[in-house]
Amino acid sequence: MILSVNFMSFLLEPLPLGSFLPGIPLDSLFSTQGIMVMLLAAYAGAMWMFLTSAPKVHTVMVSDLELARQFYEGLLNLAAAEVPLHYYYNYEQTLGTTTLDPLYMSTANLGTASTTKLRGSEGLWYQLKKNTQLHVISGASLGKKNQQRHVCFDRDCLEQVLMRVQMRRLKYKVRTEKPLNFLVKDLEERVIELAEVSN
Repeated sequence: MILSVNFMSFLLEPLPLGSFLPGIPLDSLFSTQGIMVMLLAAYAGAMWMFLTSAPKVHTVMVSDLELARQFYEGLLNLAAAEVPLHYYYNYEQTLGTTTLDPLYMSTANLGTASTTKLRGSEGLWYQLKKNTQLHVISGASLGKKNQQRHVCFDRDCLEQVLMRVQMRRLKYKVRTEKPLNFLVKDLEERVIELAEVSN
């Protein structure tokens, strides 16, 4: 006995919604409460995707933005990066970090330094690693003997910059390990101090 079955008509037939959600009555699924739960689940999923795909951002405050551009683009050969969406839409303002932290300023200039409001998209943006970006902003004071100064709260950031300095075979000198502080000479023999500032 030969039995013929037409699979094409079975595959093309629309299935009722209840076949995908067994055990859930459709009237409760499409109630106001059911729709709110579905919307919240969709929102949570979208936020999770947004936050997990966002790059990690390290911020370095420098005393001269143009000299910093020459250093990071010219000497360290870092590629420019797109501003992440959460910075572009001033996401950090909701966290209360809209003014410069006084710890970035030297103690000598603390009284005269004025804090300015920053928008997240200002400054220079570089791709440090695959999912890590470097945000360079102005606001640091000059170091001793009018050295250019780059300060950062994140040790990991400065370690990555130091590794890049070593790979490019630039002249450098590590002054202290904890907190990390090192000097680099640029092509015009200017000394740039990169310092970790602890919280």
